[in-house]
Amino acid sequence: MSAIEYEIETGTGETDGINDVMRPGEVDHLRPLPRISVHAFCETEGLLRVMERCGQDRRMSKVSFRINSGSIAAAANMFSTTPTPNLIILETATEPRLLMEELAPLAAVCDPSTKVILIGRYNDIPLYRELIRNGISEYIVAPVSMPDILGAIASIFVDPEAEPLGRSVAFIGAKGGVGSSTLAHNCAWGISNLFSTEVVLADLDLPYGTANINFDQDPPQGISEAVFSPERLDEVFLDRLLTKCSEHLSLLTAPSMLDRPYDFDATAFQPLMEILQRNAPVSVLDVPHLWADWTRTVLADADEVVVTAVPDLANLRNAKNLFDSLKKIRPNDKMPHLVLNQVAMPKRPEISPSDFCDSLEIEPVAIIPFDAMLFGNAANSGRMIAEIDKKAPTAETLSQLAHLLTGRTTAKKAKKSGLGKMMEILGRK
Repeated sequence: MSAIEYEIETGTGETDGINDVMRPGEVDHLRPLPRISVHAFCETEGLLRVMERCGQDRRMSKVSFRINSGSIAAAANMFSTTPTPNLIILETATEPRLLMEELAPLAAVCDPSTKVILIGRYNDIPLYRELIRNGISEYIVAPVSMPDILGAIASIFVDPEAEPLGRSVAFIGAKGGVGSSTLAHNCAWGISNLFSTEVVLADLDLPYGTANINFDQDPPQGISEAVFSPERLDEVFLDRLLTKCSEHLSLLTAPSMLDRPYDFDATAFQPLMEILQRNAPVSVLDVPHLWADWTRTVLADADEVVVTAVPDLANLRNAKNLFDSLKKIRPNDKMPHLVLNQVAMPKRPEISPSDFCDSLEIEPVAIIPFDAMLFGNAANSGRMIAEIDKKAPTAETLSQLAHLLTGRTTAKKAKKSGLGKMMEILGRK
């Protein structure tokens, strides 16, 4: 997350600056912000809370963000002795006729390259025009919400002409052996085939990854070169590391060798994720089942997260811990998706899907029945489920999941085949 400092001495108790209502998906379109420094000066407790929410958002992970309790005069006093940051956000209740006079001391000490966002109380068009004419980058009328602030910052520092960033989807299992990698591989293949979209599948399980086996590939290099040589990572180097698997699907395979330890710091995979977002409309990240600084960062930075679980007690406990942790590190994003896999395995006691999901307070986006023959044949032949039997209910469920993860549809519940049928049958049981 971003480097946030707090300098809160006094609070007025007012809440005029806050608008806590945020619609689902309201910030999904915003791009990550670049490495900039931002100081916010808040006069009300409400705006302080909004700024805290901004600082917790994953799009601010590169931003050095400092929140202060104080007025425009406090900002002028601070920057009379220290350099100004890239952006200053100011809150004020001053009347329009006195505002320019209040801003004058700050203007005298402000670096010419510093941008300023002003949050005021008066919806006054002449005031807005005068502020913009005098170098204020943006004027917002309170109350403001977290998306308002992020959107205003993005409008200043993110190039609107830049190519849109691709979406990243991270798959992780609630427990080892639940089939998360298999689902990630099939979804990556499905997205590339269904929509003729360029997809990169990155296998992040360097010692034990299975993408090379599941796609029957044996490339000489892959993701380890990208992670261990980040200084070389650019579009040309990435292109050399990718293995073309089909017309629209490329792989970044894991070495799957134990010739070295694979210990990474928290940001080890961030350069790779950034370049994938710039070069592929969709990147699917196969995250191993472990909890480390780097997996936590990958899951925090991904646009979508899919948690795969088997309906037993250990998976229920782990899935709950995962969802609780992801809510904390992704407070402004939609909930991760839950896929229940290997359901109704013969002779295995298990928790019913309804009880499992009620405990998590979440609806699954897919329930996939246990089918040893179908999945075994696919794995042993290096092919995907739809290649083995495109009419199988599981193939239809995976197709629905591919639609959902790319935003082309919502999860289907009424259909009497695939996902819908399985949920109905299991619900009756």
